[in-house]
Amino acid sequence: MSTDHNPSNRISSIALESEAIEKAIRRMAHEIVERHESSERIVLAGIPTRGVEVARRLANHIAKIDGVSPYLGIIDISMHRDDLSIRGKVTTLEVTDLPVDLDSRPLVLVDDVFFTGRTARAALDALASFGRPSTIQLAVLIDRGHRELPIRPDYVGKNLPTSREEKIRVRFESLDGVPDSVVAIKS
Repeated sequence: MSTDHNPSNRISSIALESEAIEKAIRRMAHEIVERHESSERIVLAGIPTRGVEVARRLANHIAKIDGVSPYLGIIDISMHRDDLSIRGKVTTLEVTDLPVDLDSRPLVLVDDVFFTGRTARAALDALASFGRPSTIQLAVLIDRGHRELPIRPDYVGKNLPTSREEKIRVRFESLDGVPDSVVAIKS
């Protein structure tokens, strides 16, 4: 792990670089394929913004492994968050785009970082109006701990223990114009 100093007097350390991120996502894709009879019925629903990118990469790996692409969608949680009244910044609304009826299909919610579980809870609330999947599972690139709700991911790219004060930043070249990385920022 390398350490950088940034202008705001916070110390950053690289937890994962591009190759490690790709390896973690590939391993998660294998786990998803192993736990399902057929990938052709699976719906991967990414939580904007970086969860959608993780879902896209998972779908690509699943297609390579199984020869069949899962459905890929987006589930917006903006209006289902329980912290709307205390958030300083209003979350940008995204359009929920689920490509198929969810009834009786396995669904995997996908996000970049799992922290308290509140984002996953909001996603479950948002999904309620789109059908009744046969199962709902959760896949995350990073599980940093600090759960506040009885929710835990089914697929984890990397467990990264952190303090509550630390921030985790996931960057993807396709979204951010910088090499893929996961960085822990200490105040």
